[in-house]
Amino acid sequence: MLYLLAAIGALTIAVLLWRVFAAERVGVPQRPGPVAPDDDPDFLRKLGEQHRKKPDEDDKS
Repeated sequence: MLYLLAAIGALTIAVLLWRVFAAERVGVPQRPGPVAPDDDPDFLRKLGEQHRKKPDEDDKS
């Protein structure tokens, strides 16, 4: 019984290690992740333009 548990544990560790390290080398293309809005210069530029064009609504209260 102890050998069976040890074999299952070793197999689990082997599969986890393979998924972590071997998947990168097998030819799986690495896609660049999406750019977050606060890291996107175009988004920040457009946001600034929209903010300047919008009339001040805070002073009306």
